[in-house]
This record gives sequence, structure tokens and C-alpha cells, in this order.
Amino acid sequence: MNLNVRHINFRHATADVSTYENGTDVKEYHAIIKVSSVLLSFPEQLDAVTEAYRELLDELPQAHAVFKRYFLSDAANQADDVAAADVTDCAKSIIQQPPLDGTKIALWVYMQSHVKTGLTKGGLYEVSHGSYRHFWNGSACNLAANSEYQTRLLFNEYIMQLMEEGCTLKDNVVRTWLFVNDIDLNYGGVVRARNQVFFTQGLKYDTHFVASTGIAGRQQDPNVLCQMDNYAIAGIRSEQVHYLYAPTHLNRTSDYGVSFERGTYIDYGDRRHVFISGTASINNKGQVMYEKDVVRQTKRMWENVETLLAEAACTFDDVPLFIVYLRDISDYAVVNGLFQERFPYTPFIIVHAPVCRTGWLVEMECMAVKEIRSEFAEF
Repeated sequence: MNLNVRHINFRHATADVSTYENGTDVKEYHAIIKVSSVLLSFPEQLDAVTEAYRELLDELPQAHAVFKRYFLSDAANQADDVAAADVTDCAKSIIQQPPLDGTKIALWVYMQSHVKTGLTKGGLYEVSHGSYRHFWNGSACNLAANSEYQTRLLFNEYIMQLMEEGCTLKDNVVRTWLFVNDIDLNYGGVVRARNQVFFTQGLKYDTHFVASTGIAGRQQDPNVLCQMDNYAIAGIRSEQVHYLYAPTHLNRTSDYGVSFERGTYIDYGDRRHVFISGTASINNKGQVMYEKDVVRQTKRMWENVETLLAEAACTFDDVPLFIVYLRDISDYAVVNGLFQERFPYTPFIIVHAPVCRTGWLVEMECMAVKEIRSEFAEF
């Protein structure tokens, strides 16, 4: 195992940092930065997170942020301040998904060492090393009439951005996140738009889809019904990309009219990256398991994710962090206790974000990274 985890205390914040290194130039870091006291005002909490991030960078020579996500308790009153305080040259996702430890803000930041970063003409954030160009994007949105039109426009604009870099949705996009305002009402429109766009771009049941999380989340403007974050890679070959199904535990999402992959992994010459989509308590017939029982749902969710990881020859020991979504905030103490018990050393954050079916009480997503040796170019 090439992952190690540190817990760092700052003045008014803490950071749980996972570091991956395998002897090559590019080290990878995932950090979850949380505020230490719920009694601080929002400006004080934002200062605490910002200061902790600056101090963390001092401890990680040559590290560059490639993607950030801010989890906020009240985007309408907080998002502008976050955007003004963070001028880092990387993709930034700012979303209302309140941290359930009672604080107003938390930060997930993904960093890499010895990479070059910059902004493309089309507005994507580029991270390059060797023969690969990685494109990250966060907080994409628009104000079209409804969730279906907004989602269709988001994907159409993204397709144009990809074209400027010689990429396509089918061949280069690895991961998307779709944050849906009032998901119980607006998720259907998001699904219809994604299905239509994917079909026109050659993403079908018999080809492949894209790993994704579709989850509740609100932007600053309540008229934004869907926000998209995304990740694509230029320079990969089709032989490097593999899809995860876990048919003993999960069904194909297209069985119930949705178009995303349960998981995707990318093989480089020196490491494997695994992207696990938002995963809940579901069986291989597409049915919700253990309705109204958050403990059993959490355990089934773990089992599903563990099975997906196993298809990529990975385990939970290869996971640098978990993001956990809860429908009901009153389940926080129970679910937090379960994660603390099973994963005492793996960074995680639990936020308030209803899942796309009302029967699902909890969902999680994660990445994994593992050392391999292959004929492909190194990361």
C-alpha cells in the first residue's frame, strides 16, 4: 500500500491528508479541511479553512491544487465570499451541501506534485504531466427554463470545450458530478437531458457511459437547478479505460432509465486510478435495500463499493477519502459512528444531500489509487 494518512491541527481547523507516492515524480494528496469550532462566524470559519490550506501547502513542497470542492451550509450568503477568498488557479466547485458536523464550511482539495497547471482558452483547468493532459471543471451552470434544458445546455457547452482540446465526451470524459436543486422535483429532467445527449454522442448501453454522482446540491442562485463538475483526460487510449459492474450486487443503470457507469478505472504505466460513482443500498435488480434502516443501508452501501473496488483489484485500503451524502440530518450521529468505527484512518466528510431516490438514506463516492506496472505511459 502506497497511501499514508496524517491528521494535522491548525489554529481553528483540522486537515486529514492522504498521500500517495510510488517513487515517481507525481505524488497525490487528498485533504479534507474542517473547522474546529461551530461557534465561529462564517467569516471566521472561511478564514480558518483558508489559513489551514495555506499552511498545508507549506508542508507539501511542489504540490499544486488541481481540484477543490467547498461544501457550504448557505450558498446564497456564503458563495461570493468563498469565490473572493480563493484565487487559486484550479477548478473550484462551490455547492450548498452543509457539513453535518455543525460547521458552515468544509473543503476537499485534490493536489499533485510536479505537474503544470493552467486555464485553457475554453475555460477548462488543465493539469499536465508527461503525455497526459487532465481537464477539470467546476461550478458550471446556466439559467435555462428548467432542469432538462439547463442540463442539456451544460453538456452541449462542455462538448464544445472538449472539442477545442481535441477531445470528445465518449473518448475522454472520465467523471461527472451533477448537483440538482430540489432533487426530488428536478432529477427527472436532468436524467432525460443526459440520456439524450449521451445517445447523440455515442454513449450507449453497448458502448459505455461515464462514472457520475447525481445528488442534491444548491448553488447561490436558486434558479440554477443543475450544476456540473467534470473531469476528462487527453492522451489516454481506449485500452487504458475499464468499467466496473459488480453484477452480483448491482444492475446496469440503464435498466432503470439512467445513463452512468457504476465505476471506471484508468491504467497508467505506474498507477491505477479508480472512480466510484455515487453508490447507495441497491441490489442487482435495481431495488432499494433495507428501506428506512440507515444502519443496514450503510453496510450494504459499503458492500457494493467494496465489490466494485475488487473488480479493479483494489480494496478500501487504496481509498484516500470518502464523501458521504445523507438525506436526513438526524442520521448523522449514527452514520458518523459507523464510519469512525470501520474507517478510523481514512479521511471522510458527511454532508446533507438527499439521494436521487427518496428511499435511499445514504450514498457515498470515492476514488482509489494503486501502484501497477503496465505498458502505458506513466501518470
